[in-house]
Amino acid sequence: MTQQNEKQSLVGEEYEVEVGPVAHGGHCIARTAEGRVLFVRHTLPGEKVVAKVTEGDVDSRFLRADAITVLDASKDRTPAPCPYAGPGRCGGCDWQHAKPGAQRRLKGEVVAEQLKRLAGLTAEEAGWDGTVMPAEGDKLPAGQVPQWRTRVQYAVDEDGTVGLRKHRSHEIEPVDHCMIAAPGVSELGIEKQDWPQMATVEAIAATGSQDRQVVLTPRPGGRLPLVELDKPVSVLRVEEKDGGVHRVHGRPFVRERADGRTYRVGMGGFWQVHPQAADTLIKAVMQGLMPRKGEMALDLYCGVGIFAGALAERLGETGAVLGIESTKRAVEDARHNLADFPRVRIEQGKVETVLPKTGITECDLVVLDPPRAGAGKQTVRHVAGLSARRIAYVACDPAALARDLAYFAEAGYKPRTLRVFDLFPMTHHVECVAILEPAEKGR
Repeated sequence: MTQQNEKQSLVGEEYEVEVGPVAHGGHCIARTAEGRVLFVRHTLPGEKVVAKVTEGDVDSRFLRADAITVLDASKDRTPAPCPYAGPGRCGGCDWQHAKPGAQRRLKGEVVAEQLKRLAGLTAEEAGWDGTVMPAEGDKLPAGQVPQWRTRVQYAVDEDGTVGLRKHRSHEIEPVDHCMIAAPGVSELGIEKQDWPQMATVEAIAATGSQDRQVVLTPRPGGRLPLVELDKPVSVLRVEEKDGGVHRVHGRPFVRERADGRTYRVGMGGFWQVHPQAADTLIKAVMQGLMPRKGEMALDLYCGVGIFAGALAERLGETGAVLGIESTKRAVEDARHNLADFPRVRIEQGKVETVLPKTGITECDLVVLDPPRAGAGKQTVRHVAGLSARRIAYVACDPAALARDLAYFAEAGYKPRTLRVFDLFPMTHHVECVAILEPAEKGR
């Protein structure tokens, strides 16, 4: 490529801009005097800032930027409690500079915008009152940070120093303490040690027990260090060849609690990160579905079985639950966790592959808790064809939720209620629970 054909980078350019609305992804939208769109982090709607470009060139549809100087501050701005927050620093949090109430309001605006743009729904049409609910215990004064993150993956630099990655970067910000880490993570003392030859160190602090776990990913050819932390901990290793997780010492699982039951979560498997999340979501799902004795329910993307377990408790001895999950280890855990329910069955495989093979043509209730990308048109159509009286859709991404709600509308289902929870304070993430019912049925 010749010098003349190379695109001119705009990284480092600075623009004085008036900041517009919040957008999905932890940034706000602004325009330069020439009309260029900027996605600006570390700012708030209505502010005037100097924005420095971090990504983009003269042909980019939009530029990414950081607000490096605030010329006119929003009333919602607060000094970031975390010393590692700010332009070019740790990328773990998006809204350290916003008051807690403002964070929830911004998240609500993002959910509303995604619903309107991708599903054609107003908040009222989605059955939502527009609020984003904090988790129990998270409503703290400005300057105080909820210590909610029960799983933290630290990156390790070539010197063995741990830190957290910068935004959209492989660069590492060394930290000696993460403010949003749960006490059970902080008390391990991961940041006090060097971790030579490691690529990442993940710390897991179960909320349903005193179980603590560290998952080590060595650099290619790296040897495991002798792990001596401040609290008893089991150690797992991610294998270089196949990416599988193997026990080094201690238990290969942690024990969690949800809805009055204990769940085994093996080999660093998925569990909601916020200590209140599992109970909050189960409660919202069960209140929305209102399970009846003897009904048949599906739990799709069931993980280790928390919704299947909650359903089975409420459906009684004559009810039945089928769970589908793609991850082999999670299926083993789910079968172990729900072994006392003879009418619960867990199948392994992708939902879009397994569900059509089950032979099930109708059911009463469905729970979907898909990955961030959503369930997709094919799965939504199949679920809608089962004539369930109610469907609960649990979503960690409002854009994916809105897209799938549009597919459900095409297939004859509408939202009855939508609830939005702030289970990831200081970040742009939210968790949503939509309850759907056949469109011909009145509210």
